[in-house]
Formats: sequence, C-alpha cells, structure tokens
Amino acid sequence: MRLLAILLALAAAPATAGDAELRPSARRVLVDPEARWAGRCVIYREVNPEVADATFHVQGRIVAAGVQTRRLAVCPKVSAREFENFTREEFNRLLLAHPCVSSDNDARDVQSGMVRLRVEQWETPHARRAASAGRLYRGMFIDMKLEEGMEIELEADLLGACAE
Repeated sequence: MRLLAILLALAAAPATAGDAELRPSARRVLVDPEARWAGRCVIYREVNPEVADATFHVQGRIVAAGVQTRRLAVCPKVSAREFENFTREEFNRLLLAHPCVSSDNDARDVQSGMVRLRVEQWETPHARRAASAGRLYRGMFIDMKLEEGMEIELEADLLGACAE
C-alpha cells in the first residue's frame, strides 16, 4: 500500500507543477518519507583533494523538507579563467545561482527537494586553494558565517544520515 502511495505521488507531482522536471533531490524527498522527519540528524560533506584529502562538513537537524518549483535562469558571467582560479566571490555567485543554464533557450522549470536544517557543528577548510572548491570555506557556508543554531537550505540529495 505504501508503494502505491509513493508511485501516485511521483506520477502526480510533475502534472501539478506544470510538468516541471524532477531533479534527483525532489525524487528523494518524495520517495524517502524519512527525509521529511523533523529532528532527524543529517550531514553535508565535501571532500577536498586539494587540501590533503580532507573531508569537511556541516551537521544539523532537519527543520523542514519539501519540493519547490523554480525557474532555471542563465548562469552568471564570471571572468574567463579556469574554475580553480575563480575568486571566492565569483564562486559564490555561481553556487547561489545553481542549478543554472548556459542560455535562455535552456531555461525551464524544475522541482528540487529542499531540506532546511539547523546547524549543530561544522568543519571548514581554511587553505586559500580551497576558496573555489566548495560551499564550505573559512567558517562560512557559501556567503553566510556559520553559527550554531542558524538554518541553511540544501538539496536533499546532498545530505546523508549522521552516524549517531
């Protein structure tokens, strides 16, 4: 019976959102009811081979989860350099626009499974070469200073369960 309910939800979701494309994160929220449990401990990890094969993370508890429809816009322009040479500001502009498309012809609606979590702990890289390597850098999550108790949003497929 539970499988039937999940299949019906998956079949109905694109129709109710104007045929918006389902991203993997939306599928995860629709298929995995546990992803919606408020209070569940989740962790976002970044592996950074540029910094001695280190793993950095943000860990917290789910406050809310759901599927959101948004229009993919054209990615912001940044200087024509290699990705590794972007400034932190350029990198953050791309992160905040993600997912984005390369031209107006590719613009479309998508559904993403978003999870809002309350931050409990984190570990971030501080080496300069990590500035354009991920969302975590020098005590920041993209462009926000990490603080215990603050809330951040990530796509559901970027999160894993904590080892409690």
